[in-house]
Amino acid sequence: MLYDVIIIGAGVSGSAIARELSRYEVNVCVLEKCEDVCEGTSKANSAIVHAGFDAAAGSLMAKLNVRGNEMMDDLCRDLDIPFKRNGSMVVCIHKEALSGLQDLYDRGIKNGVKDMRILTREEALELEPNLSDNVEGALLAPTGGIICPFKLNIAMAENANVNGVDFRFNTKVEDIVKDEEGLWHIRTNNGEYVTRYVVNAAGVYSGVIHNMVSKDDDKIEIIPRRGDYCLLDKEVGTHVSHTIFPQPTNLGKGVLVSPTVHGNLIVGPTAIDIDDKEGTNTTADGIGDLIAKANDHVKNLPMRKVITSFAGLRAHAARHEFIIGEVDGAPHFIDCAAIESPGLTSSPAIGEMVGNMLKDMMGLSKKANWISTRKDVMNPADLSVEERNELIKKNPAYGNIICRCESISEGEILDAIHRPLGARSLDGVKRRTRAGMGRCQAGFCSPKTMEILHRELGLPYEEITKSGGRSNIVMERTKNQKGGNN
Repeated sequence: MLYDVIIIGAGVSGSAIARELSRYEVNVCVLEKCEDVCEGTSKANSAIVHAGFDAAAGSLMAKLNVRGNEMMDDLCRDLDIPFKRNGSMVVCIHKEALSGLQDLYDRGIKNGVKDMRILTREEALELEPNLSDNVEGALLAPTGGIICPFKLNIAMAENANVNGVDFRFNTKVEDIVKDEEGLWHIRTNNGEYVTRYVVNAAGVYSGVIHNMVSKDDDKIEIIPRRGDYCLLDKEVGTHVSHTIFPQPTNLGKGVLVSPTVHGNLIVGPTAIDIDDKEGTNTTADGIGDLIAKANDHVKNLPMRKVITSFAGLRAHAARHEFIIGEVDGAPHFIDCAAIESPGLTSSPAIGEMVGNMLKDMMGLSKKANWISTRKDVMNPADLSVEERNELIKKNPAYGNIICRCESISEGEILDAIHRPLGARSLDGVKRRTRAGMGRCQAGFCSPKTMEILHRELGLPYEEITKSGGRSNIVMERTKNQKGGNN
């Protein structure tokens, strides 16, 4: 089949571009090497919507950060994504560094960030009593926010799919060549795909994909920058109410402390450049480093309430700038590379930018019946007692609690499995419903979730994975019941 556009990568950038293109009369396919959307950088980050004062004035990163921030309210309303503008604070703990807050403020003004102000020590402590006793002042940016990165990614991909975009999972790009007619042939582990245009949104692999088609003097290197995080129990989720940043360094925005939209507290990330593009293992040194740095700016951090730690990889380029545009010497091949922080915030604007680029290049016309909205997995917790009881009467699955920590019902898991681009793994269910994200970290609910996946998808238990690939839970059967399949 000949596609008009193939997008490589189903992370937040690729899914945003897919959704934007789904507005038009165009045949689009997304190729993803993993078993689900949101499996790379997009699944392991700070879950922050940045205000836009940090990126260099005049940079593409700054422009798309501020535009993406502005788009979030409407996008999250339309796609039913949890989002809150809790505001961000950059905290200064050294009197001699106070001028740095003014520099950030001035940069934010140039970038178009609204409503910022510099706080005195007393004003900062009044807003956040748990700031360090050493606080000297802070920059407050009310437009900063917190979001669920999984829901953002999944929602845009689902909406794109409903509007006609194809998704092909477990499909790894191995080579790309152009034929004499100008068509791109994308060779994968699951056969060859042919398309007129290509969008490279492959995250930490975007350099590898770019280098398959670029000139010898136009190669790019994407450095995986590992960030370690700790997630704390909801019991301590109100330790701070704003997203608390230290003053930034050349390695990034530093170790933040922030509430999450689901009521937890998140601490991180570190910034460690590595070679392994799959190196998402945490280390004792990394976790120790982030705890020490977080304690510099927020006191009495309840680190004994950590329920899990994890690491994510940012797609870092030496020039610290997004790379978006047609590749020199490769017509109709568009890079969306080096999308690191604030990539999550920028993603709607990235989708808009690349979508407009392709619309102009291809002369696309809008669909008459484009669907702009989407409803998330039903959450009975949002209902009144009467409404919930009525729901359970109609569908008893919503009364069968599978995940006790997060109070997630069988009905919600069934919805997650059977909706567009539905879950096929434990992590797929977790990212759509939060089943397994609570205090016990799936210790109790995993077997029951596996039973539901087995029953609904017809998957043998040996083929059910945590997150696709070789992450199987059951390795082999120790016994078989006669006439059964246990």
